[in-house]
Amino acid sequence: MPSHKLIEKKIDKLMTVSGYSVAGEETVVAVPELDVCFDIGKSPEQFIPINNVLVSHGHIDHISGLAYHLSHRQFCGQKAGNVYAHPELIEPIGQILTAWGVLDGSPIKANLIEVNAGSEFKIKPNIFARVFQTFHNRTSLGYTIIERRKKLKPEFSGLSGKEIVKLKKEGTQIENIIEMPLVTYLGDTAACDYSHLDFVKNSRVLITECTFYMDDNSERAKAGKHTHVKQLQEMLELLNNEHIVITHISQRTSIREAKAKLKKHLSEQIWNKLTVLMDLYPQNRAENGYRRKN
Repeated sequence: MPSHKLIEKKIDKLMTVSGYSVAGEETVVAVPELDVCFDIGKSPEQFIPINNVLVSHGHIDHISGLAYHLSHRQFCGQKAGNVYAHPELIEPIGQILTAWGVLDGSPIKANLIEVNAGSEFKIKPNIFARVFQTFHNRTSLGYTIIERRKKLKPEFSGLSGKEIVKLKKEGTQIENIIEMPLVTYLGDTAACDYSHLDFVKNSRVLITECTFYMDDNSERAKAGKHTHVKQLQEMLELLNNEHIVITHISQRTSIREAKAKLKKHLSEQIWNKLTVLMDLYPQNRAENGYRRKN
């Protein structure tokens, strides 16, 4: 199935996760409501209007379409896109864009922005991205999209509008900043404990890979720094996410096989939070029951 036939999952009333993700073939995941695309895959045309590409790492199945994405934005009269990536990726990405510009006969414009673990940047008013280290290779990064809201401090809740305005003019800090982690994207990663990062732990939506499912694939998962289904429960049970989206299933495993293994190795609580991105025909869990490993 080509990437232009994207799979769209409505996570809740406010958020859609859309994309295509098959290990070694292509990974592109977007949340259009937040104007972010995590990795770009082969650049599906539906995501051309999205202004922000957040690169997890430099593997070709994750960013092969970057030049086309940026070039097509120019062709459509859109402003230069923002590409956020690890500092070690910025120069080679720039070289790729320069080369394609030469071949295409027109320079490709882009805002290439270095980010690293601990970086934070603005996506849109009150919406920010926070960057953290993941464990796939030395340049791999994860991203959490965070909404910031101002909330009146309890001690000022009974004041009139005029009194509040007066305090503001006097320079009194009358509001607290509340952070709401909306969605976290781990990209490719070995199974790790991310619970020490509160914004990951409490993100409403977690998008995580689970590449390998067969019993004899454990060593392959370890060697490639990917997640095996047997490791997933231990990783996820430390987190408080309301929704979990699984990506990057190996081409060697069918969606039916992957779902069977997920049911077997995950607790009922976690299974009920789960969405498999590439599942074209999600089944009703109540009808199909739940099977727990003995």
